[in-house]
Amino acid sequence: MPEPNAVEGLIQALRKLPGVGVKSAARMAFHLLQNDMPGALQLARALEQAVNSVKHCQLCNTLTERAICATCSSPQRDRSKLCVVETPADQAALERTLAYQGLYFVLMGKLSPLDGIGPKEIGLKKLFDRVAAAADSQTPLSSEAVGAREVQEVILATNFTAEGEATAHVIAQALKSRGVQVTRLARGVPVGSELEYVDLGTIAHALVDRR
Repeated sequence: MPEPNAVEGLIQALRKLPGVGVKSAARMAFHLLQNDMPGALQLARALEQAVNSVKHCQLCNTLTERAICATCSSPQRDRSKLCVVETPADQAALERTLAYQGLYFVLMGKLSPLDGIGPKEIGLKKLFDRVAAAADSQTPLSSEAVGAREVQEVILATNFTAEGEATAHVIAQALKSRGVQVTRLARGVPVGSELEYVDLGTIAHALVDRR
C-alpha cells in the first residue's frame, strides 16, 4: 500500500478532530493550502506549542501550562466546594455561567466498561485521595494536595448520559463515608446532553438548584 502524500496526510490528521469526516477534512485542508498558507503555518505552530507546553494541573487535573492552574491558585475561589466534571470543555462551560466560584476536579473522561475505560483511566483515585486529605485533618498534605482540606461539598457535574450517570453514581457511593456532602447537578440540564453544548442559563439554573 503506497504511503499517503502530504495532502492526504493532512486530511487524515484533520479527521482526528471530533465530528470531522472525510469531506469536511478535505475541505479544510484544501482551504488552508490554497487560500490561507500563513493560517496553516500559524495553526501548525500553535498545535506544536500546545502539545509541548500543556500538562495536567497537579490539583484539579485540568489542562494548564503551569504546575497549578490559575483556578486552583486563585485566592478568590470558594475552597469548600469541589465540582467534578468530565472534561476541560465542561469546566469552561460552567465557568462561563459565572454561577460557580468553587474549585474543580476534571476526570478527563467517564466510566465506559465497553470501551475499556475504568476508574484508573479517568483519575478517580486522585479525586478520592484529594477528598480523603480534606476529610482527615491529621493527614500530611503533599504538594499535590495543598488546599484540599477545605473541601466540604463535592458537586457531581458529569454529563447526563448513561456513562456520566454511572460515573456520578460510582463517585457518590465511594464518597459516602468520606465526611463530605455530595450533590448532583439538578435536572435542568436535559437528559442525554453534554455541558459543552447546553445554553448557559440552563447550566446556571442547574447549579443553583443542585441537590
